[in-house]
Amino acid sequence: MSVFDLTLFQQTLLAVVGLLLLGSVAALIRGWATRRESLIWAGICLAAGAAVLWPGTTSRIARTVGIGRGADLVFYCAVIVMMIGFWMVYIRLRRVRREITLLVRHQAMLDAERQARRTDQDKKASESSQQPPGDESAGREGG
Repeated sequence: MSVFDLTLFQQTLLAVVGLLLLGSVAALIRGWATRRESLIWAGICLAAGAAVLWPGTTSRIARTVGIGRGADLVFYCAVIVMMIGFWMVYIRLRRVRREITLLVRHQAMLDAERQARRTDQDKKASESSQQPPGDESAGREGG
């Protein structure tokens, strides 16, 4: 099968899938994704590319598992993958929100401690500036 035997739609899909595959490899190299995440995305990209190149294969697999058409199989698999992806994003978002909450709480406590130290220093400074310099006899009776 050559590139010229593919429809324009298949060529476009293969280009998009290829870019996504390169993106998952780049994410792994740059440290944006773990090895496991990159392998999962690479597997999804390769499966999508195979489905685009050999659409008859999805029909045969679909009939084997009791689904009528290959397009339905691809749709069901896409829905499952999206649900898993959304769940993973949801879990990650909750963890990030929790970490932000803890970080903001910690920063607020540090700011409060800093403010309390500044207030204490300001009080000490104002108390020492109210006594005239060298007048240590203030408050003593007699001499």
